[in-house]
Amino acid sequence: MGEIRYLPVGSYDELVDHDGRPRPLAAPLWRHLSALGTTALAQRQDRADDEIRSAGLSFGTDEDRSGERAWPFDLVPRLVDGTEWSRVEAGLAQRLRALNHFIDDLYHDQLIVRAGIVPTELATGSPNFRPECVGVEVPGGMWAHICGSDIVRDRDGELYVLEDNLRVPSGVAYMLENRVLAKQVFAELFRSYSVQPVDHYVGVLRRLLTSLAPWSTEPRVVVLTPGAHNSAYFEHAFLAQQLGVDLVEGADLFVSSDDVAYVKTIDGPERVDVVYRRIDDRYLDPEVFRRDSLVGTPGLMRAWVAGNLALVNAPGTGVADDKGAYPLVPAMIHFYLAEEPILRNVPTWRCADEAARRHVLANLASLVVKPANESGGYGVVFGPTAGPEALAHVARRIEQHPAGWVAQPLLSLSTVPTLVDGDLRPRHVDLRPFCLSGPDTSYVTPGGLTRVARPEGSLLVNSSQGGGSKDTWVVDATLTLPELEPCRAVGDPLTAGPTERSRPEVPRRVEMAQ
Repeated sequence: MGEIRYLPVGSYDELVDHDGRPRPLAAPLWRHLSALGTTALAQRQDRADDEIRSAGLSFGTDEDRSGERAWPFDLVPRLVDGTEWSRVEAGLAQRLRALNHFIDDLYHDQLIVRAGIVPTELATGSPNFRPECVGVEVPGGMWAHICGSDIVRDRDGELYVLEDNLRVPSGVAYMLENRVLAKQVFAELFRSYSVQPVDHYVGVLRRLLTSLAPWSTEPRVVVLTPGAHNSAYFEHAFLAQQLGVDLVEGADLFVSSDDVAYVKTIDGPERVDVVYRRIDDRYLDPEVFRRDSLVGTPGLMRAWVAGNLALVNAPGTGVADDKGAYPLVPAMIHFYLAEEPILRNVPTWRCADEAARRHVLANLASLVVKPANESGGYGVVFGPTAGPEALAHVARRIEQHPAGWVAQPLLSLSTVPTLVDGDLRPRHVDLRPFCLSGPDTSYVTPGGLTRVARPEGSLLVNSSQGGGSKDTWVVDATLTLPELEPCRAVGDPLTAGPTERSRPEVPRRVEMAQ
């Protein structure tokens, strides 16, 4: 059967305490895992991996476009107490409100800059500040409707927000697919735990997007993708299929001389009201941004500025997820909302600040240093494991361009048992919940995408850096959970039958009439 022998090492483990005893919330899960044993768990993992391959659930990286890889799913779920999650939901909604105020303020009166809270060089000097957006009025002052914030739990068991992703936050398709896989792998556990659902996300997103249409009572929404070469293309196609809208590329759209956007179809041009864009600002509209862009559509900015088209998220939102802006989010909450931050930030030094830069350069060997405008874990330097040459190199880069770097203490990210080479081993995790916000909408996914650093001791959870993923269960800790019947599951590689899946095997994409 394969006896489970598991003991956390150093960090806070979310399922098991330092003595190897399951935490109260995890006790039923741990009893069940122990009853199954590692042999049956490995069989179930194999079945889940087979399902992933047969269903085409994949991802890629921008660096490696030679082929996609199967999505790395680990079957042991992560548990979060529902009471704790209520606080997280309120904190993330609070942050997104403040960030929207900040974006709108920067493109208008810049009151927070005048107050001396945000330095001018961080606002208008950010590479993500778009002068083309200055003075643009967006409905309700809301620029960012979709946010994926990264949350970590430190050695003290406390949850911290590590960063906010507002430009084109990715990962929600994998969160939804992880839940489908988990229901197949552990159907018997779903009958015992009261796991909050995540599949409401698609319906809430659909209502949000249609509510943003500037004029139509029956709006046409499209998902704009850079194309099949993009590392997140699976997600673009998945969301278009789930939303029941067209997946389009830049060449499928055009903007008329009267600043109205249209999609080309075999029946002729049809007006588009909302574009859920998965293209970075720089490539969105070659009339305004990069002239050599072949993935955008000329005139999209004209249609947006004229109020004839909703772009989600709006151009220019990246100024708020610049890692240099992150340390100032608590101050934004105070300034715009007159509230105390519900969730804490990780202490962060902005190298653009002279005193902070001196501190960082003097303590490089003990800090994590990050480029302010990179994502996916690229360019991150972990001081304690970096060699002298790497530290000297990053010190030179900080001196050359201080505003391009921030630093944080090395956190001892929490761990969750993960199946590695047939045994359960502690592996570090983070969490990306997704927050939706609109005129009449505020929604945070119960849980989110848990990402796992697969190599032993690694803190890099990004899929592009070899990380994996888990399903995240937000559960009610006050429920009295029944004993499971392990005899029904022991030795059975997968108790659940096939679950109906509606993934985009052939993405629906409109074509121009010949």
